[in-house]
Amino acid sequence: MEGVEHRMLNINGISMHVAEKGQKNHPVVLFLHGFPEIWYTWRNQISAFAALGYRAVAPDLRGYGDTESPEAADSYNCLHVVGDLVALLDSLGAEKVFVVGHDFGAQIGWYLCLFRPDRVRAYVALTVPFRPRHPKMKPIESMRAFFGEEYYMCRFQKPGEIEAEIATYGTREVLKKIITDRKPGPPSLPKGNPFGISPNASPQLPSWFSEDDLKYYVNKFEQKGFTGGLNYYRALDLNWELTAAWTGAKVKVPVKFIVGDQDMVYTTPGMKEYVHHSEGFKKDVPLLEEPVVLEGVGHFLNQERAEEVNTHIHNFIKMF
Repeated sequence: MEGVEHRMLNINGISMHVAEKGQKNHPVVLFLHGFPEIWYTWRNQISAFAALGYRAVAPDLRGYGDTESPEAADSYNCLHVVGDLVALLDSLGAEKVFVVGHDFGAQIGWYLCLFRPDRVRAYVALTVPFRPRHPKMKPIESMRAFFGEEYYMCRFQKPGEIEAEIATYGTREVLKKIITDRKPGPPSLPKGNPFGISPNASPQLPSWFSEDDLKYYVNKFEQKGFTGGLNYYRALDLNWELTAAWTGAKVKVPVKFIVGDQDMVYTTPGMKEYVHHSEGFKKDVPLLEEPVVLEGVGHFLNQERAEEVNTHIHNFIKMF
């Protein structure tokens, strides 16, 4: 990608790869990717926001791409990961930034807003809304009760298990299946063939994700593996323990939420009701703008509808 600068930074005890574009003195937009992704998911945002007068910064989060991967799952808890981001902002000399998060990156963005609202000018969450901490039920226990043992976050819990199943089908086919899948939620991964991959019928890539894009992803995940990314899910119960002090806390930064109507999260039972009910999402995030639901759009909306999503992001953050 033309004009994108790649740097390795030593922050918070790890080595982090950061891709960025834009003048150093311009307002920073920090882009946080999800699973299974890397900085490259923001390729359509980085150049666009640099051209709009921002400094676009997209790190590989710990465990991904060219960033260091600590071995222990508890090294991926919310305090460590938000610590990475605060140290990154300090390294950039950015006191307060705009934040855009997608998928698990959106969850990390919520933690950043909750723990350090003083560092966030405004936040745009893609696909994953804020969910308040349940004081009596741990997340995995709750998910098992509601969605069963095959629910994807439950299937991610046992170290090495899903990694072995991914290896059986190959990095390329698994990534291709995840990116092209538009099955409504809640996502389940049955044992045996968790991703529903057919040996004789590989799905066709959509127009917004090229063969070269897939090759870039595959190269990075074959180098790094999936364990780092999966460890974020393995730390969910630990996050619940660590955030007891934030039970009932509200997110008090300006927020925009954007989701596709075919997104697996949005179509999970109970999610639409929470997002659109005045006693739900808006109550927990008082400065929430009216949510944007894009018709005919799946989970990877920042890639599928890049220009439209960029316009929504820019129209929101330019107010601050």
